[in-house]
Amino acid sequence: MKWERLLSIPILAVFLLMGFVYYTTLFVSIEDWVGLQSSGGSFHALAFTFLASYSLFSFFVCVLTDPGHVPSSYVPDVEDRELSDQEFRRNVTHQRKCEICSTYKPRRCHHCRTCRRCVLRMDHHCRWINNCVGYWNYKAFFILVLVATVASIYSTILFIACARQKDWEVWGQSHFKALYFSQVTCGISVLGLSITLGSLLCWHIYLMANNMTTIEYYEAVRARWLARKSGQSYRHPFNLGVYRNVTSVLGPNMLKWLLPTAVSHLKDGISFRIAHDTRQTA
Repeated sequence: MKWERLLSIPILAVFLLMGFVYYTTLFVSIEDWVGLQSSGGSFHALAFTFLASYSLFSFFVCVLTDPGHVPSSYVPDVEDRELSDQEFRRNVTHQRKCEICSTYKPRRCHHCRTCRRCVLRMDHHCRWINNCVGYWNYKAFFILVLVATVASIYSTILFIACARQKDWEVWGQSHFKALYFSQVTCGISVLGLSITLGSLLCWHIYLMANNMTTIEYYEAVRARWLARKSGQSYRHPFNLGVYRNVTSVLGPNMLKWLLPTAVSHLKDGISFRIAHDTRQTA
């Protein structure tokens, strides 16, 4: 059952972290800065609540969406002539059999030892969503990281605004020390979360711009090294250019780019366009 994925300690930890950040942002930072009853406080509270709610929605989509499984009837199409014979031989290693599942694996598909099955366009297994990040939920995962990063940075800014107006000499006195250390701890925690999520967002922006998964990135590092060693050059075969790479994940309609459930542009997750196809059809 999909809902059983929510019953895990990492998922509980994420819920607790979200609750902690939400509480400290509204009832510590905003309340101490301008007050929740003021017009400015109400605006910031509503804006942050929207970001937190959207992060939670994207999180649920990531957890409950199947990342993609290989159909039991899948067999590599050896008659596919969109690729030249030389190109086919070069990519035939991507259409191999999984020794564990004893089934054929399409290109970009990998076996997840945690989920105990092959996952289409697998990026990685994420313990924090208790699910693999793959073909069908990668867009939701990217949006989750994006919105959570924006929310964390927003929370950090609100904390800094709150801290700037405080008289820390008074707060450092003995009878205020408990509150002093609790607020400093909250601020450091949110700042650390912003840096962590921001780094993860930058990483996945890079991967998306190059139409790579995390697994393919490390495979490309080795392929690039082997190519350089033999005096050749290597180019990731699925890199279609930044715009095509982005739309292959987020979709062609920019108005739906930030909708985690808008995945009608996705196909079967088995066949993918390669740079060779783009040169032919351009």
